[in-house]
Amino acid sequence: MMESEHSSEDRATLFQALHPVYAALVREFVIDVPAWPFEANSPAESGEAEAWFSRVDAEIQVHQMRQFLQTSPLAGEPVLRSLLEHHRRKPVKSAADRDKIDFLLVQYFSFCAPSGLDESDVDLEFVAQVLEPVLGEQKIEYPEWLAPIENVIQSALECRRLSELLHSGMLEQGRKLKTQAGDRFYDPAAMVAFARFGFMIRRIFFRLMHDDLNAIQDGLRELERRGVSTIDCRRAQFSAEEPTARLRMICQSWKVMFHAEYSSGHPLRMLVDLRAAVDDALAGAEGGGIRKKARAAAASVESGTGKNQ
Repeated sequence: MMESEHSSEDRATLFQALHPVYAALVREFVIDVPAWPFEANSPAESGEAEAWFSRVDAEIQVHQMRQFLQTSPLAGEPVLRSLLEHHRRKPVKSAADRDKIDFLLVQYFSFCAPSGLDESDVDLEFVAQVLEPVLGEQKIEYPEWLAPIENVIQSALECRRLSELLHSGMLEQGRKLKTQAGDRFYDPAAMVAFARFGFMIRRIFFRLMHDDLNAIQDGLRELERRGVSTIDCRRAQFSAEEPTARLRMICQSWKVMFHAEYSSGHPLRMLVDLRAAVDDALAGAEGGGIRKKARAAAASVESGTGKNQ
């Protein structure tokens, strides 16, 4: 009886701690749920609070949680730890719960790990050490069924452009492994392995994304230096004569927008296609310059021949 009461008290304390975050999520994404059923400073009865949190959980999508927690000042270590506890203790977990736990583990590791890590530093033992406050101390052994994860990470590290990462199917392979894992996903060793995978893919993604954005901006400046002020960007769903100045402003806004998202979604396809359009424009400008020089040389030869005659 005492154990049950203590458990109920723990849940009520957890709900009270998480309510400000969930209330902010409800406001941010205009989620249609009943109002919080308690006074602002009153203790939450676990039964009613659990029903309210379950209702909100069913409405909040993982991409919304990702966007919010990667940009909100509320998302410190205690909140991330409480969110993980809240989702992990659910007796029955949906695919959405799994995806949220997966994201929260990566976010917790990213928040708590020291900056300036090399890829070689992020091994399973180190990830398990950083995640110890939420997963507990454990001896880590790589589950044999998760061996393909390492192959995906190594292949991703070899990518030199964002288009390679998005078109390779590597992100889909990671999602497939999580889906196939079933309940094995919640084994501590598996969660450590997936957290490491998610962190490494996120790190590679952002590196390649910034490389593409920098290459686009460098290309636009070079085109402007050559006197080109518009380029054909229909493949990236812009106009056939898109001003280079506008494209530079769009790239600046994308740096902010993509900060909180990494996937194979529509905006990222536009980024990949825009780099291809800029590359094509650069090649065309280079080719035009070469042809102009060739015509000038030919004209010079013809002029010289005429004089000789």
